[in-house]
Amino acid sequence: MPPLARLAALALALAAAPLAAQERPDRIVSIGGAVTEIVYALGEEDRLVARDTTSTYPPEASTLTDIGYIRRLSPEGVLSVRPDLIVTEAGAGPPEAVEVIGSAGIPFVEIPEGFTRDAILQKITAVGAALDVPDKAAALRDQVATDLRRVGAAAEVADKRVLFILSMQGGRIMASGTGTAADGIIALAGARNAVTAFEGYKPLTDEAIAAARPDVILMMDRGEGHETARAQVLSHPAIASTPAGEAGALVRMDGLYLLGFSVRTAAAARDLAAALETVGR
Repeated sequence: MPPLARLAALALALAAAPLAAQERPDRIVSIGGAVTEIVYALGEEDRLVARDTTSTYPPEASTLTDIGYIRRLSPEGVLSVRPDLIVTEAGAGPPEAVEVIGSAGIPFVEIPEGFTRDAILQKITAVGAALDVPDKAAALRDQVATDLRRVGAAAEVADKRVLFILSMQGGRIMASGTGTAADGIIALAGARNAVTAFEGYKPLTDEAIAAARPDVILMMDRGEGHETARAQVLSHPAIASTPAGEAGALVRMDGLYLLGFSVRTAAAARDLAAALETVGR
């Protein structure tokens, strides 16, 4: 049987199979690192049967079946764990995979994305509603809201211009403008995004980097040899002549922790602010 026909047959079989009588779903697939973190923070991890590749925290999540990357889902992998609920961050795909999964009749809840304090609280409420634990979600929301209110902007950080670099493949610098998770966490830490002329992530010319005059370079920690990676970044011709390059001011943090905008974001913003205060001194 051709792959698509086999998937369609599996979807139809699942759609036709009666679910066991239950008050709430107990075979949940969590897609997206932020969603999975919230499920664990709600104390509902025992209901998870699978997660996607981006769900790397807490470490216990690694024991769950991995159904693939959020934007390259395999319908066969998702449906094979026989979920009764799928909760996902926005952007799951590809569209044809989501269509096949949807044809199985399994509830598919997409949690809105966002990179602000309010967006984090809304995510918690939405996940709690999907899992039918609104009281737990309200308590977690209050706790996280308190943590976020305590994140203040230190005077030493407020004037710092931060350039977030997503990648440097082939020597081309892909950097963050506005409207991204990087832009959001820089703001939460009390600093300023060095690039505000565009939205999203785009390649920057050497001239644009020089004009941005970043005080600090911010990147995800991808596990490379730190000193080698540090030297490669700071020796880039466009970066070397900036205040960040001259001061050797480079901060690297775990990607999910830094950009997840979930229950750990207040701590990430505090850690980032602390790093921005001291780096390059």
